[in-house]
Amino acid sequence: MKHLNTLAAATFASILAVGINSANAVPVISRLTPPSQLFATNGAESAPLIARFIPGQRFDLQATVRPDGGQTITKVEWSIDGKPYTPAADTHSLVPATLLSATDPDAVVASVRGYSNLKAKVHTFTATATQANGLTVSATGEFEIVATPLANHKSVKNVIIMLGDGMGASQRTAARIMLNGYSQGKVNTKLAMDTFPHTAMIMTASLNTIVTDSAPGMQNYVTGNKAANNQEGVWPDDTADKFDNPRFEYLSEYLHRTRGKKLGIVTTADVFDATPAAMAVHSQDRGAGTGIVDQYLDDAAHTGLTVLMGGGRKWFLPAGAAGSARANSSDYILPGDIIAGWGAASGALDNTRNLIADFQNAGWSYVSDKTTMDSAGIPGKLLGLFSYSNMNVALDKIDGRRGTSAIVDDYGFPDQPMLDEMTTKALEVLDANSGQSGFVLMVEAASIDKQAHNMDSERMILDTIEFDHAIQVAKDYATAHPDTLVLVTADHECAGAVIIGASKVSDADLQAKENSADSMRDTVVGTYDTAGFPKYTIAADGYPTTTDVDKRMLIGFGANADRYEDWRTNAQPIHDSQQPLDKTAPLSNFPRVNLYDTNVSSTHPVPGINDLRPIRDEANGYFITGQVTGSSAAHTGGDIPLSAYGRKANLFSGTIDNTDVFFAVMKAVGR
Repeated sequence: MKHLNTLAAATFASILAVGINSANAVPVISRLTPPSQLFATNGAESAPLIARFIPGQRFDLQATVRPDGGQTITKVEWSIDGKPYTPAADTHSLVPATLLSATDPDAVVASVRGYSNLKAKVHTFTATATQANGLTVSATGEFEIVATPLANHKSVKNVIIMLGDGMGASQRTAARIMLNGYSQGKVNTKLAMDTFPHTAMIMTASLNTIVTDSAPGMQNYVTGNKAANNQEGVWPDDTADKFDNPRFEYLSEYLHRTRGKKLGIVTTADVFDATPAAMAVHSQDRGAGTGIVDQYLDDAAHTGLTVLMGGGRKWFLPAGAAGSARANSSDYILPGDIIAGWGAASGALDNTRNLIADFQNAGWSYVSDKTTMDSAGIPGKLLGLFSYSNMNVALDKIDGRRGTSAIVDDYGFPDQPMLDEMTTKALEVLDANSGQSGFVLMVEAASIDKQAHNMDSERMILDTIEFDHAIQVAKDYATAHPDTLVLVTADHECAGAVIIGASKVSDADLQAKENSADSMRDTVVGTYDTAGFPKYTIAADGYPTTTDVDKRMLIGFGANADRYEDWRTNAQPIHDSQQPLDKTAPLSNFPRVNLYDTNVSSTHPVPGINDLRPIRDEANGYFITGQVTGSSAAHTGGDIPLSAYGRKANLFSGTIDNTDVFFAVMKAVGR
């Protein structure tokens, strides 16, 4: 996923509105959390309600107070619906606002941790701060408690969320065309996800932008509240600490605390990555890998985490071990008020921790490849780490199994499971260990997004096909267990991928045209009638025998960086900078995308960039000017489809916000 480097906590202007009780008051409450329009509009009633919760869901209250020059804030008091509220002992604090120290050295952040409310209605909450000279200032916000039914025999027991990272409608359609084909305008066979009977369109904005990154894109589904880009399970604050932001409770935490449900997380990414972490981890920095993976184990008693599978072994190996990325700079020690208010583990700066061994000592079975996963039986808890960082993509894993490519060998992990195989194992473990309580399982196809960022069409499409195979596994489970709800959706779309048509020529002709840049567009790209119906041959393993077919499907991108296009499958994937051995051969020899190389010939110079060429496709193709800066395609802000199958699937329809999905799931499950 593409990281957004701007610190949302410092730039989210709409939450920095000032609420005071007097025009003459000098101290200022500059931030009030949970975020609300009532506060942002200085006391004016204004829709929409930003912060919403189910009865009993926990969340933090917080205020940033800036005193008069030379003064200090001596206390901050709280009230709910106009009545004084006294926090439980040790769950509240008054600490320096470190991000404001340069301009307001005495600014403070006041917090109340782990608050909850059972009454369904719109509530107000007020913070009143007193500075040393006795002057006070107050600010009021609002939040809503949304009624959900109690669980009964018709409630959903198991929830499976199938998350195609970056998967918009075009990625789904492209996978359908490649896998199943069309005849005289009709699809020969639908994708598994196409057979789900209920559909909604999802609005994907995060708390601070119309174009979300994957952290809020996922967590908005499973908390009912908006997070800012780069942040998971928290709101922005004015401290620099990566793990002390005001929290709100995840679906997994709530359902484990109140119902005993288990949690499973399966991904083809590094398990620290934004989407898997946004099921269970609280951090304002999605890149804080050491602390993120430590939280998985340290707080498993609160989330019910029972299955964790994907890449990311680098975070579990002690510092100094080959491939380790553990560092104290990305670890955490929690303040006492969070520990008291949430019952969270305190954490430690322990870069030499052997986290695999700690998982095993806590009763987890550990598997390192497909062979050990298959032979592990059905343990009580399962940890699977199949690569140092992100797993290899479907195209390269399949070619490795077929013996036609050594990409997986180059990465050092030739025996990686496919996503449907991981999903099958996760369901076996959760089904055997969740009893009558049930479970929540999130399965992520991560590299639909990662390959869209790379503008690698074939790898993007095959990862969507791999995802659909996993969706079929989930659907089959729900058919056999009718108390199960399955959702297929995405956190956002990536790269503005579109099906522009099909090649008008054979693959042999394409190869012959590779050194003739102009003809790669004008004599190749077929639109409308000249696109026809591309045909791919599918092997017994469920994937195309080759993607380099005659008159192949062609993908364009609307949020692309500069690139060259030759319309053929790249022999190697773009390098993955998250791999700890990325700068070591053979990975150091993998191509970089759109990094301009001054040492190449000027046969096909980039227009206006003085004989520079992107390294990718440097010998062929034609230049396509990017619409975004940098070397990677970007996420887009369009709505994305959600498909639902199983019990209570009819709750999902219309055009809804991503946070609405949480409340629909809770209606299905019952609180």
